[in-house]
Amino acid sequence: MEHTITKILVANRGEIALRVMRTAREMGIKTVAIYSEADRRAPHVMFADQAVCIGPAPSANSYLKGDEIIRISASLGVDAIHPGYGFLSENADFARNVEAAGIIFIGPRPHAIEIMGDKLSAKAAVENFDVPLVPGTEGEVKDVSEALLLAHDIGFPVMIKASAGGGGKGMRIVHNPEEFASQMQRAVSEATNSFGNGAVFVEKYIQNPRHIEIQVLADEYGNVVHLFERECSIQRRHQKVIEEAPSVILTPELRAAMGAAAVSVAKACNYRGAGTVEFIFEPGGKFYFLEMNTRLQVEHPVTEQITGKDLVKEQINIAKGKVLSFTQEELSIQGHSIEVRVYAEDAVANFMPGTGVLKEYRRPQGLGVRVDDGLEQGMEVSIYYDPMIAKLITFAPTRDEAIARMKRAISEYRISGVQTTLDFAQYVMNHDAFVSGKFDTHFVQNYFTPESLIPENESLEALGAAALVSMLQENKASQKTVINEKPSRWKSNRG
Repeated sequence: MEHTITKILVANRGEIALRVMRTAREMGIKTVAIYSEADRRAPHVMFADQAVCIGPAPSANSYLKGDEIIRISASLGVDAIHPGYGFLSENADFARNVEAAGIIFIGPRPHAIEIMGDKLSAKAAVENFDVPLVPGTEGEVKDVSEALLLAHDIGFPVMIKASAGGGGKGMRIVHNPEEFASQMQRAVSEATNSFGNGAVFVEKYIQNPRHIEIQVLADEYGNVVHLFERECSIQRRHQKVIEEAPSVILTPELRAAMGAAAVSVAKACNYRGAGTVEFIFEPGGKFYFLEMNTRLQVEHPVTEQITGKDLVKEQINIAKGKVLSFTQEELSIQGHSIEVRVYAEDAVANFMPGTGVLKEYRRPQGLGVRVDDGLEQGMEVSIYYDPMIAKLITFAPTRDEAIARMKRAISEYRISGVQTTLDFAQYVMNHDAFVSGKFDTHFVQNYFTPESLIPENESLEALGAAALVSMLQENKASQKTVINEKPSRWKSNRG
């Protein structure tokens, strides 16, 4: 059964809110923006057909107020709510309440969010679907002694992971039995504090892995397709900073196998909409299911670039009850795309987040360059939200050309007022390991040092300045010596 959608409220902010609204406008659908007091003049607010202030700057008082978002939607005659990513996008209760209010939730069903939102239930769901899993415990482990025995069976090193975890929180790598008990206690404590759920499990730690994910789309009628892979191995603090599609490491056979596994994961939870199945890829060609993100991903543009498919448009059409407009056989990879996340962070200071006003903000342009952002010159990078300023995406016929185009685009970007990660991105684009495709999730710890970002000319200038200071000091000392040894003519004449 098809539904009519004439007005969408976007329950988000920044670049993703603007991204969703642009597609909605192309589809002839009106949009409603919500905004905090800090985002009053944000581009997504100016772009929307209607905008409503939802509260003060802190997320808990604004973008996380699910009941208020639903109330506003009902009062404005909204047909559907798009959650974007982050905030309430993977909140099953919010999705359930949206549907209970008679509003369409542009996303998966609540039960799919719940199943895939917990790593243990996700692993249990896919066990009967021939999806490869990392060797590990079948469920939660509570007793340290029992867990240690299981770790011995799995074989060190192992990873202790929070069941409800994400973003690297509640994760501990254990290399030997002596440190297992203390690391497990830390993982449980961090999981409890971060997620309100202290459940942890143990699995084999894959050394030198790559992080590869598969984009999937599923409609109401059981049709599921994958839109190939994204390589997401360049990370800091277990969070992605550079992504590309396709991956240089996958053969056509591996791509087909991983795609089929991703489709099976979607079918295991009766999925609907756009989702991403994440895999850990072991040197030698083995891959294991990691988790499923039940929403649109930050890095979705690289998939759009190589397939020519608008993923937001597909989300909306699926929410309308339409059948998928294409089959797996009709999809193919065209060209290569790279995405760089531009954060207000100082890579030299261990990627320390920063805030400040964008005194200058000029985007790169030209063939094959796309910028998804939600800020303008003069606006503030706020302490209240994620420090991502923009996503810079390039597309070209080949990977080498996409890298060259990215280097050019980075050199054109003009941002002042805050330190950004553009210098780190340029460093990655120039690094032999990235260019050759021979890298893994340890790229930062293996290759990056703060000194890497100091340009050679600046280093030479610094050395030259130091030499000049040294020379001046020596001359000054020499002059003092002469004065002390020989009286001045002025004093001699006086005598």
